[in-house]
Amino acid sequence: MKKDIQIPEVTAVEMAMVYEYNNLYKTDDWNVYLINNKDIDLESCMIVSQGFSDEKTTSLLRKKLTILPANSFAKIEYIQPELFTLNNRFQVTFFEGNTLFEKTFLFKENTVKESALQSIPEIKKRGILAE
Repeated sequence: MKKDIQIPEVTAVEMAMVYEYNNLYKTDDWNVYLINNKDIDLESCMIVSQGFSDEKTTSLLRKKLTILPANSFAKIEYIQPELFTLNNRFQVTFFEGNTLFEKTFLFKENTVKESALQSIPEIKKRGILAE
């Protein structure tokens, strides 16, 4: 029975941590974005995030997006720099048409830092893409 379940591969969907200026608080902040590079809307997106290491685990955070339009992006959450010493996992599930997709994105510990920033053309800002 399990052998009959087909899990489709997720393509053209990315997760990024973006370093950007916050006009309200006049600070440079790290924010997590979900990027949809597909030509189709993603529906009922559920993002579950958690930081973890051998010694520590953070609380689970959940975020829902009803629709992420084709070729667009959405800011998911602010992330505190203190969490960069942990692995940060983002589990994303969504419907594309009538098919359910799932992908886990990982930012490994100590890899999110200003010296690793690169251009992210979809957002037109600098950040780091997840594995």
